[in-house]
Amino acid sequence: MRELAPVDLVVIGGGINGAGIARDAAGRGLSVILCEKDDLAQGTSSRSGKLIHGGLRYLEYYEFRLVREALIEREVLLNAAPHIVWPMRFVLPHSPDQRPAWLVRLGLFLYDHLGGRNKLPGCRKIDLTRDPEGKPIKADFTRAFEYSDCWVDDARLVSLNALDARERGVKVMTRTAATSARRNGDHWDVEFRSADGTVSRTSAKAIANAAGPWVENIINGVVGSNSARRVRLVKGSHIIVPKFWEGPQAYLFQNHDKRVIFVNPYEGNMALIGTTDIPYDGQAEDVAIEDREIDYLLAAVNRYLKVAVKKEAIIHQFSGVRPLYDDNAANPSAVTRDYVFDVEGTPPLLSVFGGKITTYRKLAEHALDKLKPFFPGMKEGWTATAPLPGGDMPGADFDRFLGEFQQRHPWLPEALARHYARLYGTRAAKIIGGAQDLTGLGRHFGGLLYEREIAYLKAEEWAVTAEDILHRRTKHGLHLTATERGAVKAFVEV
Repeated sequence: MRELAPVDLVVIGGGINGAGIARDAAGRGLSVILCEKDDLAQGTSSRSGKLIHGGLRYLEYYEFRLVREALIEREVLLNAAPHIVWPMRFVLPHSPDQRPAWLVRLGLFLYDHLGGRNKLPGCRKIDLTRDPEGKPIKADFTRAFEYSDCWVDDARLVSLNALDARERGVKVMTRTAATSARRNGDHWDVEFRSADGTVSRTSAKAIANAAGPWVENIINGVVGSNSARRVRLVKGSHIIVPKFWEGPQAYLFQNHDKRVIFVNPYEGNMALIGTTDIPYDGQAEDVAIEDREIDYLLAAVNRYLKVAVKKEAIIHQFSGVRPLYDDNAANPSAVTRDYVFDVEGTPPLLSVFGGKITTYRKLAEHALDKLKPFFPGMKEGWTATAPLPGGDMPGADFDRFLGEFQQRHPWLPEALARHYARLYGTRAAKIIGGAQDLTGLGRHFGGLLYEREIAYLKAEEWAVTAEDILHRRTKHGLHLTATERGAVKAFVEV
């Protein structure tokens, strides 16, 4: 048994909510352990639609508070992490047999004004018969609306929060499961087991259960308690195909069932299409896309396109389980995306139900406020104006930073310079080190992947396996051949 130093707070779950809570807590002066049974963001937080958005369709369910909070958070995150969060324009072709134009216009008016929009442009009308955005769209659809939201590299957002947390004193334990937590007077006795079988123990004044789809497993199995609140697992699946239009815009297509499908530019020459909303009853770790979901996504998209996307064009696919708060809604799409806390007992167990990646920072802030009565000396919230690692760019101006970065390293090919700047921001120089040319970056594994980036991710960002590197810390795996991916695996997992 390995004894760890006592802490104020143990956070269980290394997804976006757990990493956000750990970071916020450390900045408020608490001592923290963050544990994750797998890799950071291995579950839901790397399998999202990659958007920071207000949730336009949530207005139909009168989720005004959630939409307002999310719209405000768009610009907070744009300033905090301009390297991994950037504006994107969404083209919504009008389909009169779904929603009337006046209702769409009203929704977009609210969307533009609920959140105090400052940096993002407002909505506008588009003539699909004349404007270039209409080029891939069938002639049946003659007009559209365009509005703003933001793109995010979801798994990197988790890594950056965990990185900032560690730099503020948090002990981050990946591939380490919390196996037991029992109250002992004024504290918790918590035990962990790592992937190699090592057992460790600490005491904590509070526990934050941010285990996502496994939140009830922690309450019932690890803590041996119960809660009246429940999560409702809803599966969302995405497919990746070659990009089939020109321009930086994304598309939002209304389906016959009134759901909306996002079609977003992805990794330069690809498109990310999603998502589905299907009740899920299995084990969260076993989630996988079904043929009926692929057919659903393709049918929804091809209804609008002049040239249909074929199933054979699919490059990659993935599924995730959204741990939504169970509000007893009959339709999975109507289940609230808001979050709810359950604070139980003394010393407290705070459990997080629901939430969405856009509002993770506010969720963390609210979670710490819930725990404040147990930590009267805790400082106030601070994350609203604090950049994430790599995001400390003057004016949050990524384009200017990229230009200066290229000037400092003129030998870097443009695509590689952009890759380093996008993923690592102002910390990209740590990867380059003293290199003066491409040979200085070490072995080239294909695409834009060089040995120095692998070394950095292993040393600084808890990467252990090839999958950690190729599919979560980066998306190199989408650009490498099977042989090249195998070479990375042989190199990393020695």
